[in-house]
Amino acid sequence: MADTARARRLAKRIAQIVASGLEYEVKDPRLAMVTITDARVTPDLRDATVYYTVFGDDADHASTAAALASATGVLRSRVGQQTGVRFTPTLTFVADTVPDDARRLDELLAQAREADAEVARLASTAEHAGDADPYRVDTEDDDDDTDGADAEARSDADVRRGPQSG
Repeated sequence: MADTARARRLAKRIAQIVASGLEYEVKDPRLAMVTITDARVTPDLRDATVYYTVFGDDADHASTAAALASATGVLRSRVGQQTGVRFTPTLTFVADTVPDDARRLDELLAQAREADAEVARLASTAEHAGDADPYRVDTEDDDDDTDGADAEARSDADVRRGPQSG
């Protein structure tokens, strides 16, 4: 049975070790703008995935990926020395897409706010399609006319039914 709490602790420690290793031990200038954002370890503690972000354009992303691939051995040996686990996990570096996803989400929210503002602007100048008060209001004159019509309708119904015994 794998201990997930131990895997989480080890992942957190690996992220710290890799970040400090990139800062102090690996002297590659392509890794200057790298930030380690997260690390995940499999339950058997054999494989670790390290997520990173890079500040820069696509060329910087490609060069950083190559630099991390070349520094994997040094970083793995550093992880093995500092963690004290029986088997040092293999390190896999993956570019973290969370900042890009967050940026895209912010753009979509901004578009939604603009659309809501446009709808609110249109609604403030809009007029009702019919009367301003769509409900019928009975007045004194209307009541007299409807009562007379109802009386006529009742008398017509009485004539059709014929005399009633009573």
